[in-house]
Amino acid sequence: MKWSRRHRPLTNPHAEAEQFRRRAVLGFLGIAVAMLGLAAGYYRLQVLQHDEYRTRSEANRIKLRAIVPARGLIYDRQGRLLADNVPAYRLELVPEQVDDMAATLAALRQRVDISDEDLERFEAARRASRRFQPIPLKLRLTESELARLAVDRHRFPGVEAVPYLTRRYPYGALLAHAVGYVGRIDEADLRALGDSRSSAFTHIGKTGIERYYEERLRGEVGYEEVETDVRGRALRVLRRHDAVAGEDLHLSIDAELQQAMAVAFDGQPGAAVALDPRSGEVLAMVSLPAYDPNLFVNGISRADYALLREDPGRPEFNRVVLGGFVPGSTVKPFMALAGLEYGLTTPERRILSTGMFHLPGQERGYGDWRPGGHGWIDLRESLAQSVNTYYYQLALELGIDRIETFFAGLGFGAPTGIDLVGEASGVLPSRRWKREQRNEEWYPGETVNAAIGQGYWVATPLQLVVATAALGADGIRHRPHLLRASQRGFGEALRDEPQPPPQRIAKSGANLEAVREGLVAVVHSPTGSARRIAVDAPYRMAGKTGTAQRVSRQGNERLDPNKLPFHLRHQALFIGYAPAEAPTIALAVVVEHGGSGSTAAAPVARRIFDAWLLPRAEETKPSTEPSIAELQP
Repeated sequence: MKWSRRHRPLTNPHAEAEQFRRRAVLGFLGIAVAMLGLAAGYYRLQVLQHDEYRTRSEANRIKLRAIVPARGLIYDRQGRLLADNVPAYRLELVPEQVDDMAATLAALRQRVDISDEDLERFEAARRASRRFQPIPLKLRLTESELARLAVDRHRFPGVEAVPYLTRRYPYGALLAHAVGYVGRIDEADLRALGDSRSSAFTHIGKTGIERYYEERLRGEVGYEEVETDVRGRALRVLRRHDAVAGEDLHLSIDAELQQAMAVAFDGQPGAAVALDPRSGEVLAMVSLPAYDPNLFVNGISRADYALLREDPGRPEFNRVVLGGFVPGSTVKPFMALAGLEYGLTTPERRILSTGMFHLPGQERGYGDWRPGGHGWIDLRESLAQSVNTYYYQLALELGIDRIETFFAGLGFGAPTGIDLVGEASGVLPSRRWKREQRNEEWYPGETVNAAIGQGYWVATPLQLVVATAALGADGIRHRPHLLRASQRGFGEALRDEPQPPPQRIAKSGANLEAVREGLVAVVHSPTGSARRIAVDAPYRMAGKTGTAQRVSRQGNERLDPNKLPFHLRHQALFIGYAPAEAPTIALAVVVEHGGSGSTAAAPVARRIFDAWLLPRAEETKPSTEPSIAELQP
């Protein structure tokens, strides 16, 4: 028998037992450490961070649903509603409840006027939303569309006509540039709003009063605490915090005067603004042509927007606060007042007008509008007949630096501070302005041009009427404003809107009276440039015509405005106030391409004066402002 060379190693039970014990101890320690770690984790979650995770859990279970407040209403000075909230219905779909979306949309388009733009917005919102969330398809349903949907309601699961409040402007285009409009919020608006609760709003003020007083009009968002399931569906409302409605605003505008002002233009493009000289309240303001703000509330169609953009009259452009016009001879009353205030002239001083004014050493002449000139004229007649030579000479004596200082005190060259966004500053000619804009020196000939409101001059109708109102109010300049009063809720008392203190434009009452006499002569003297509008007037007016050239003449050759192309014809202007003795209204009128201030703009002003004064004959005497209680609708 042979023994195998292989043999089994001898085992050591003691060593194996020791090795097992070491491994068991290490395993036990590992398990103990793990259990301690787990216990520590539980302690951290259940004790140290209990409040944090409890809050997170509640946040998953309870959602805040915003309650959008009713937007504040806007009224005119007589309590007429200018911006209203009206009930409307929008068409909404819940995607998860619609089996065949394409077939449903096709069937809906047979009953409701749904445009391609509506479908594009719907699809974009659908991609960005959860399937159980309602998505608007059409924002405004007509009564007939509602009726058709009601008949076939059972055929469209997941489709609802949802009631809501939408903005409406009863006067349409008449007050578009003053009241403005609201539009759907875009990403830029959301960034500007900032507050997370503001995302609950779907509309925001875009222009006019709607934009300037957006925060006061929109109110404060409320919210509901809603219990939801794991997928975010609402189960029940746990608590409700009501929204606070926006403020109601009462404007100084008179809708009847606004209508009369628009009619007075008889279809001509232009702008006009009327102030109460005693307070700076804007009584009316129109910019023509205009547009219907209701088109923008729920999103304007591409076709309607294209019509507005392609209109050469630029209906969206607010000429009153944004439009820059060469003021022409309407600056002459203020130039005369500057000469009187600086002691460089007197009301009795006479200057010879020969028809052409020459600077020393210059061949080029600066003409008067009347060939052969006006002869010897004083300050009163210089305004009545609008004599250029008088102001050429006066401006050279004043110098451009004093002209700049005085006219800056009248409000030219800077925003007036009206409660509208984006007001233009215009251009007040000066050495500083020319150096900054053109890096050039100032020349005497430019002072001559500035004397009659030509050259670099740019003024807005609002700047012109503010300065004119100051003349009518014995030299007191008020800040123009549209908001007269406000109230937070129905039945609450109206609150006056505080205004900054007025400023004085002249030191001497005698100087002001001399200029005022000249303005009355413009309308009521036999030589006045606007004497035609005084025919049969039962009250006295004060005013000044202006004709601003859009093209320059060549040499000493005169331009015939009637032979120019329409778009190059002169701008026609008129500024004034009435009644002359105790004015309750001041005006600035610009008729684009009107040709002449006396024939185009002055008649418009007379019709506006009539609309304000004739039905209010009892107010032609000095009177106090209406009490705030009289504003209650």
